[in-house]
Amino acid sequence: MAKKITKLLIANRGEIALRIIRACKELGIFSVVVHSKADSEGVWVKKADQAILMEGHPVEVYLDYEQIIKIAKSNKCNAIHPGYGFLSESADFAKACERSGLIFVGPKAEHIELFGDKIASKKAMKEIGVPVIEGTIEPIADLDEARAIAKEIGFPVIIKAAFGGGGRGMRIVEEEKQFASLFETATQEAEKFFGNGDVFIEKYVKNPRHIEVQIIADKYGNVVHLGERDCSIQRRHQKVIEIAPSPRLNPHVRKEIFRIAQKSIYKLGYESVGTLEFLVDEQDNIYFIEMNTRVQVEHPVTEIISGVDIIQRMIQLAEGDTLHFLQEEIQFRGYAIEFRINAEDPNNNFMPSFGTVQEYLTPGGPGVRLDTSIYSGYTIPPHYDSMVGKLIVWALDWDGVVKKARRALDEYHIEGITTNIPMHKEIVEDDDFKAGVFDTSFLDERVEQYAMLNKIAPSEDKRTGSFMARLIQKGLVTLKGDFT
Repeated sequence: MAKKITKLLIANRGEIALRIIRACKELGIFSVVVHSKADSEGVWVKKADQAILMEGHPVEVYLDYEQIIKIAKSNKCNAIHPGYGFLSESADFAKACERSGLIFVGPKAEHIELFGDKIASKKAMKEIGVPVIEGTIEPIADLDEARAIAKEIGFPVIIKAAFGGGGRGMRIVEEEKQFASLFETATQEAEKFFGNGDVFIEKYVKNPRHIEVQIIADKYGNVVHLGERDCSIQRRHQKVIEIAPSPRLNPHVRKEIFRIAQKSIYKLGYESVGTLEFLVDEQDNIYFIEMNTRVQVEHPVTEIISGVDIIQRMIQLAEGDTLHFLQEEIQFRGYAIEFRINAEDPNNNFMPSFGTVQEYLTPGGPGVRLDTSIYSGYTIPPHYDSMVGKLIVWALDWDGVVKKARRALDEYHIEGITTNIPMHKEIVEDDDFKAGVFDTSFLDERVEQYAMLNKIAPSEDKRTGSFMARLIQKGLVTLKGDFT
């Protein structure tokens, strides 16, 4: 039976908290945010209908779900939205909400639990016919066993944390002699960040494209997709730029990925929004890698090309509502690109740059959206992720959206902290990016070139072709062997 959400507690911070507040206002739902002392001056704290301070460590308070649930109950909230990060993929949190009579705005706890375990989820998806990368389906902690499996699969292989993500506990092993040291590094990192050092071994797919599919499903068995996003532009397995739709995806591959996504979600009985992530290799083979059982950082690009408000639909589905549209009624239009704006220095190994925002000029105009929670005079606390905003641009065609991105990035000016905006400006001037040709190696190959170029001529206009081409023009790099 459907249960109307009247007062919703947002167990998160920053731009995603502000995004949920805006969705609540349009739905007529009273919004409550909990926040740390470090976040007292956050714009989302000021814009929520009610804000409640949680005393304690600035990070741990957002993970204390017993305290969060207690606050929700005492303030007569009947639902909690976890956003992304923090408790968003905690099956224990979802179960605790249910036990307390609160609506958890997200999927069922059993699905959060399944997809929080990469090995179990890979096994489950393989059983229902979804293509996966060759590798282990059980956790491994023993070096000798892992090495034997890697040799059987054949190098290169990738070591992945069984209970984590975001590039942590992940190492690529090109040849056997590297295996022991990289295995030890990966397992230690997995233990540090996720409390479990178990890993699994997979065949490494070199230079693939990272393609993900946004799905929405109700509790009545209806499933639709909202198209794909290309998340290939990454630094060390962490997304930097996301694009919808992928500019050069084979139409047959696109159709097959959509079929796989919808069929698997239907078979599993999944409810709410979610994202299935795939690798597509140079031969257009498709491999499932993981599923995110929450709203994604990059959801705005999908909203823009589909016209669907993903956050609002997520809330309504949690109430027990049905999907309001059929697949054929969703019309995709144009291209959208999201740039993650991080307070970090690309010229100094991406060192975080926290501090007080001084002069702050934001981009605008047709086809420009800015999801951010910073403002002039705001002091960015050092306790959290370095992302301070998301710049999203839209145009009818690929050439137009790249030009829109260039213009919007030129308008975006932040003083007082160092950001990666200059790096994004370089990317949109790269010949391969402008042609829509990139894979997961795109940014890692260019970061060193970018830093070199900026150290040599930081104030010079460098907008002529690729990073490497500009270095060659300056006579600072010469081609050797078969490098192209």
